[in-house]
Amino acid sequence: MQQILRSTFLATALALSFGGFAAAESGPTTAELNNAAADANNWLYATHDYSGQRYSKLNQITRSNAAKLQAVCMYRSADAGPAQTNPVVYKGTMYLSIARSIVAIDAATCRERWKYTWEAKGNELSPTNRGVAIKDGKVIRGTADGYLIAVNAGDGTLAWSRQIASSKGQQYLSMPPLIFEDMVIYGPAGADFGQKGWVAAFNLADGAERWRLPFIPDPGQPGAETWKNPEALKTGGGSMWTPITLDAAAGILYVAVGNPAPDFYSDARLGDNLYTNSLLAVDVHSGKMLWYHQAVPHDVRDWDLTHAGPLFSTTVGGKQRNVVVASGKDGLLRLLDRDSRELLYTVPFTTHENVDVPLTVEGVRSCPGLLGGQEWNGSAYSPLSNTLFVPAVDWCTTFKKAAATPEFKQEEHYYGGSIVMDPFEQAKGWLTAFDASTGKVRWRYASNTPMLAAVTTTAGNVLFTGDFNRDFLALDATNGKVLYRFNTGGEVAGGVVTYAVAGKQYVAAVSGYVSAFFKGSGPAAVTVFALP
Repeated sequence: MQQILRSTFLATALALSFGGFAAAESGPTTAELNNAAADANNWLYATHDYSGQRYSKLNQITRSNAAKLQAVCMYRSADAGPAQTNPVVYKGTMYLSIARSIVAIDAATCRERWKYTWEAKGNELSPTNRGVAIKDGKVIRGTADGYLIAVNAGDGTLAWSRQIASSKGQQYLSMPPLIFEDMVIYGPAGADFGQKGWVAAFNLADGAERWRLPFIPDPGQPGAETWKNPEALKTGGGSMWTPITLDAAAGILYVAVGNPAPDFYSDARLGDNLYTNSLLAVDVHSGKMLWYHQAVPHDVRDWDLTHAGPLFSTTVGGKQRNVVVASGKDGLLRLLDRDSRELLYTVPFTTHENVDVPLTVEGVRSCPGLLGGQEWNGSAYSPLSNTLFVPAVDWCTTFKKAAATPEFKQEEHYYGGSIVMDPFEQAKGWLTAFDASTGKVRWRYASNTPMLAAVTTTAGNVLFTGDFNRDFLALDATNGKVLYRFNTGGEVAGGVVTYAVAGKQYVAAVSGYVSAFFKGSGPAAVTVFALP
């Protein structure tokens, strides 16, 4: 009896010392993920919950006390790789992807609990990864060599792996997965290499494919008529590299599809090029496309539609509407009615110059540029004030069309031209607050660097984000005033999340080297903040 009591005591003590870590072996459940928007303690999806609002009901940190924030710990990775990941947090444990690894750390102390590192089995076109998903004791991510993998949340051991893409197909995996019921929703990146993109559902239990929706039609299929050259359908593009959103009650996915290929040589793919640069509404159970909105027909500037979300309800023109935001690298914020499919407004959120001028061999300088507008982190929505908070990159590019039809080569970029970016020293950024019902600007925070970090808003009326000055920022959500600034030692361009452990609110920001284009410095790191 004493031995049983002693074992029970030790197990309880271990669970408490690890912040309830043992519970992560069996959760979160379907009910927890469906109700994640109301969960203030956890951050269960890359954008907090299926709606993509990046809104937390936590309110311990407010406009009046945010200036007292302190850095309480830092996790610094030994792996070299871009720091663009959006962490998830469940019952006191943070899970994040760094390079080829998945790491679990104590969300209050930053102490590493386990680490799993994937050994690549094939060529990797890009090393970037933007996050994991968690459900039923499994942590899921995609790999750069095209594998979907699951590890056990309790100890980081590999549960299964399944190859779903490869560099031979011009593809790699970088987006954070979305898990709904027993399905993992995922799709590959690789439009700039001339892939033929798709989104699919895979079994959470073993990775077996359930359904697949191609973005580029085959000859004779709906949308094929928008590609005047049937050969272009073989290498049409259409990437997935950012979080997607889900109306769980209606069973509808909202997917942002990226650019067509070749990027800059329009003569090879005359027409609107469906379904690239489009918002797709998809039945989550069958994979059937329900409707679409093409944001940028016949794109020649690599202006991906990067975000289909947030989802929310608001009053527009005196009528209550269920809406979805569509935004991307073209620097335009669009609001669509999810029921009527009506485009309610379109407003710019960064500089626009020469956006309609046809490209030439000599070159056309346009703003936004190749890396302008909205990149891998999208907008946040506050139901408190009916405000959309939109980060932006303001960086112009000279686009040059190729002098002759480009040759498609396996595992190489399929650009069909070249670019000359303005000097990075001229790049800047914005964080703009828009009235969500009208698209009118409420306030604008101007940054001397691109705004690439995730934006998180809370019930405390505080915004959390970061910039390329290596600063984590806390802003007043009502006017954009900086309440707190902390130099993390690396550029802040990844996830920024908030959660609670043992009743205390924390905020975590990812920083470090960003990408080959944006550069950045230092190893990937997570800095955690809290009030004293």
